[in-house]
Amino acid sequence: MNTDLLANSAQIIIACSVLFVWIFRFHNIESEFNNFGYSILFRSFVGVAKIALATLMLTGLCYDALSLPSTVGMAVFMLGAQYAHASANSEFRQRLPSLIFLVLCGFIIAHLSGLI
Repeated sequence: MNTDLLANSAQIIIACSVLFVWIFRFHNIESEFNNFGYSILFRSFVGVAKIALATLMLTGLCYDALSLPSTVGMAVFMLGAQYAHASANSEFRQRLPSLIFLVLCGFIIAHLSGLI
């Protein structure tokens, strides 16, 4: 299978999943951020940033120059999510989505950088 197709598919999966969770499953986000002890202001910052990055990842499918910076930004947030879950001693199943997205971001970054 073509790695361009795989990387584009990964971008779509990450972006659409992030948008879905932050827009339609916001009650889960509120609960998690409350459990982590984070402020509403921090939660709002993360939400706006992730929605913007997800939108840029989708836009990057048409404008290549946007793909790498938006994916790197998303990877940073997924690393932050892993740190937050580790700090809160979350179960592995709660860490898994951000871990999968982090791995997919790594694949996209490697592809866009010409490593694979």
